[in-house]
Amino acid sequence: MTTPTENHIVTRDLTLEHPFEWLKKGWEDFKRAPMIGLLHGIGISVAGLILMVAAYDKFWILAGAITGFLAFAPVVAVGLYGLSREMERGGEPTLMVVFKTWWSWRGKPHHDWRLVRFGLLLCLSGIGWVLTSAALITLFAPEPVNQPLDFLRYVVLAPDSYLFEAWLMIGGALIAPVFASTVVTLPLLMDRKISILDAVLVSWKVVMENPAPMALWAALIMVLTMMGILALIGSAIVIPVLGHASWHVYRDAVSADYLQPREKD
Repeated sequence: MTTPTENHIVTRDLTLEHPFEWLKKGWEDFKRAPMIGLLHGIGISVAGLILMVAAYDKFWILAGAITGFLAFAPVVAVGLYGLSREMERGGEPTLMVVFKTWWSWRGKPHHDWRLVRFGLLLCLSGIGWVLTSAALITLFAPEPVNQPLDFLRYVVLAPDSYLFEAWLMIGGALIAPVFASTVVTLPLLMDRKISILDAVLVSWKVVMENPAPMALWAALIMVLTMMGILALIGSAIVIPVLGHASWHVYRDAVSADYLQPREKD
């Protein structure tokens, strides 16, 4: 028997209207289960705040911690994908659905470590960016950068310097492949029996075949995330809405019916 791979998965054409539809659907899912969404959002926001307080005067430790945490946040949001799937099926969004999303039921609970392994890979990619960024700033900044204000003063606002522009370009070049590798990977891993590598290849296929809609989606994620951070409590809402929306990205972009479901209903 041939093992199902990414070659058996159909990817669909997307339009520039789709990203806004995903946000709308994500908001609608959030409104149907607001308390569960807020539990995810507040939990992630509080953990991020603790990291900022603990490492405020250690800029690179702070940058590494936040980068790694934000990279792992989509994995934490897997329960939200499960809620959206349950609501799509006509079921009730409950905490038990979140629990069952993480644990497959075959006589006894069995954790799906693919999700954790992929989350660790995301953290490693974040650490790679922090190390690259630290090396760039350390070599070319006119003064030592130890705190966020130093970064603002000596990098962002430095006169007659293109260091900040170079930092942004390198960051974009490193972040783009990560985005392409993750845009539908986690919902696909949660929904179907497929290897991490094959799921990543599907995600790349979606992005390569729909560059404009995916670029718009990435921009919306960045803008909304920054707005949530600046608004402090806003992250508690932005995070679950984006989590629910990510499920709809997967559903609109991919048809994986050929693959076996990850768990038996």
